[in-house]
Amino acid sequence: MLLEVRHLHKAFGGNRAVNDVSFSLQAGELLALIGPNGAGKSTTFNLVNGQIAPDSGSITLDGVSLMGRQPHELWHIGVSRTFQMAQTFGSLTVAENVQMALLSANGQSLSPWQRATHYRRADALQLLEQVQLDTQAHRPCNALAYGDVKRLELAMALANEPRLLLMDEPTAGMAPDERHALMSLTRRLVNQRGVAVLFTEHSMDVVFEHADRVLVMARGALIAQGTPAHVQADPHVQAVYFGSGKTFGGSTTGSQP
Repeated sequence: MLLEVRHLHKAFGGNRAVNDVSFSLQAGELLALIGPNGAGKSTTFNLVNGQIAPDSGSITLDGVSLMGRQPHELWHIGVSRTFQMAQTFGSLTVAENVQMALLSANGQSLSPWQRATHYRRADALQLLEQVQLDTQAHRPCNALAYGDVKRLELAMALANEPRLLLMDEPTAGMAPDERHALMSLTRRLVNQRGVAVLFTEHSMDVVFEHADRVLVMARGALIAQGTPAHVQADPHVQAVYFGSGKTFGGSTTGSQP
């Protein structure tokens, strides 16, 4: 396993946001982390990404501890992330956005009055080709459609050649066709690069179609994990999401919630 999370605990005051959470993730796998609002999935996600520190437990990447490392440190050892609201530079061109990510991956920076126009441009264009944006390399980022911005963010996230990619609500705000196109693209790139992906997602159609495995959280704890089909059929998971009646397939198993 590439990522090993063991016995994570995190409390905020008297609220146990994450309670003894353990899971593993291997290279080339897409693992979905889901749960209703307040389940603890965002806290778990941010613990793995170094945005907050756990009270106890361990997180290792290929045997190396990630505990105590900040997000920028994780970036330089092969942990990358995309955000629910895409984080790009609207005033730069599409290619320059990727070039800025390449600069960061190499531990370099530009002076405020400089542009990234010539830095590793061939590498930037190659990344853009992989996400099918190379023909728009010259366009300003703020002129892109939202689905293209999400693909640009994915190209930027690949600039550090990550071993682990964390995707926070990758399809938020996207139309159904765009959602599945983005996740199919992610799948292809993951297979090519051997990257492990942990993603949170509210769109169950995306989860059940594209994840290899699913983790389900409720009230800070893992309540189920397994293949999408296994989790989809789990009565406990259905009860957490819908009460005692409705299922993910839309049928009923008793009285309506």
